[in-house]
Amino acid sequence: MTVAARVAPSCLPEPLLARSQRMRSGEDFRRTIRRGAKGVQPTLVTHVLPRSSVAETDGPTSVGFVVSKAVGSAVDRNRVKRQLRHLMRERVGILPPGSRVVVRALPASNGSSSATLAQHLDAALARAGAR
Repeated sequence: MTVAARVAPSCLPEPLLARSQRMRSGEDFRRTIRRGAKGVQPTLVTHVLPRSSVAETDGPTSVGFVVSKAVGSAVDRNRVKRQLRHLMRERVGILPPGSRVVVRALPASNGSSSATLAQHLDAALARAGAR
């Protein structure tokens, strides 16, 4: 038995974003991008669809990420996505309940520090009217 196998599940770190807060449906992505307010920054773009525009008003806030191959290799894309997921986990409580958010990473996000991504994410969310 390895050391990792002996660690109690309660000792493991929390997931970056709760399962119920992850956007999975392609239709949710399309609806949010088409009808949501847009906030643009040099490293990312956010699309925010408030609760009043969402059909299911009782659900939790959900967040989706789009990181294209233009950002870089699979390793780079996954690193950027993990950074953005971590940053959104800290901000999801500030968003209006039941809203939908799509964060699209631009090629400039590859190699950007977490602090830079955090500043750009805050500015993009503010510009989209999420705060």
